[in-house]
Amino acid sequence: MTNLNEYLGQKREALLNRRKRVKSGELGAVTLNASASAEGRSGVRRIRIRDFQVISDSPPDFAGYNLGPSSPELLLGALSSCLTHTYLIHASDQGVPLESLHAEVSASIDPRGGAEGHDDIPVYPHDINYVVTLVSSASAEEIARLQATVEKLCPILNLLKRGNEVHGRVDHQRPA
Repeated sequence: MTNLNEYLGQKREALLNRRKRVKSGELGAVTLNASASAEGRSGVRRIRIRDFQVISDSPPDFAGYNLGPSSPELLLGALSSCLTHTYLIHASDQGVPLESLHAEVSASIDPRGGAEGHDDIPVYPHDINYVVTLVSSASAEEIARLQATVEKLCPILNLLKRGNEVHGRVDHQRPA
């Protein structure tokens, strides 16, 4: 079984190239887009991001067919992916060798949230915890520096820790 160290060399090369493009002004802010539509008869949500599709569904006890993860589960998946990727980026940047890397994320969600008499229970995933397990020959100090960098720069982690303004509107249309 191969480890991540060969990939970290590729990641470092891509990171240095990206930094050069940012510094030259070639790269700047981009708008990210995602959309979801509810499918008739099943209520399954088809999420589209770039050229990719992901199915989101509810468990059977909430009128779902269990055809995909729920939205809160996708959020935790996004955090675990972002943590893993951010560790890869900064391990490559800091020269920290990695044999393996795994991020496990958990949270609580309570179906009573928002129900009458349960105003104190959040309607969103809360008590979010993560554990990153990595195998590395690096020193404890190098791993601590890597962890501090990841906690400072992981986009989804920082969004969840700091929050963000979200603006929305409804485009109400009548049937044809």
